[in-house]
Amino acid sequence: QVQLAESGGGLVQAGGSLRLSCAASGRTFRTYDAAWFRQAPGKERNFLASITARGGTTDYADSVKGRFTISTDNAKNTVYLQMTSLKPEDTALYHCALGWIPARENDRWFAWGQGTQVTVSS
Repeated sequence: QVQLAESGGGLVQAGGSLRLSCAASGRTFRTYDAAWFRQAPGKERNFLASITARGGTTDYADSVKGRFTISTDNAKNTVYLQMTSLKPEDTALYHCALGWIPARENDRWFAWGQGTQVTVSS
């Protein structure tokens, strides 16, 4: 069974940067596509970025394009989300996910981490 564990969240001022990590059990990122989503209080969980296992093709939501970068380190079985130019509206619980197809819909991903909280102060 695949298990994911996010880390790297915290409190940061607007304009600052954070790098989130998602460590996976097993040889997962060589096989599955990976993604990051986020969920703010009272709102639905939204797609942020995905990366394919083969070729590393990436996709980004318009809200984070140019500010966030997704990457993987297969040797460490970890996927990262580098976040720059953070805004208060980026405040949310950030989740990583694994799937077979790099879709933007939540239900296309079969494994999820518990999330790491990111809070951006103004």
